Amino acid sequence: MPPLPLPHLIERWTEIGMTGSNGMSATPLSWTEIAAWQANTCIRLSPWEARIIRALSLAYVGQSRDSEEETCPSPWRGAVTEAEKAAEVAILDSVLG
Repeated sequence: MPPLPLPHLIERWTEIGMTGSNGMSATPLSWTEIAAWQANTCIRLSPWEARIIRALSLAYVGQSRDSEEETCPSPWRGAVTEAEKAAEVAILDSVLG
């Protein structure tokens, strides 16, 4: 995983809740949910912090939906090389005969 430059924002994001819900599935955090958290905790986020938390939630929900696909690569991994594909095929061939 990449280094975490602003750990306090991740802590606040997880405290707010990484996602909202519409009753059927996860949704990105709404501005109302972020504002309610601020009001309930008496912690005032700066505008850029609130935008980053909302953007993190949007990206999280988007990646969660993309990851439902069986062929979705891990988001932290680079492109698969031909050598890696060949190695996996060789392993399969050795197991399956």
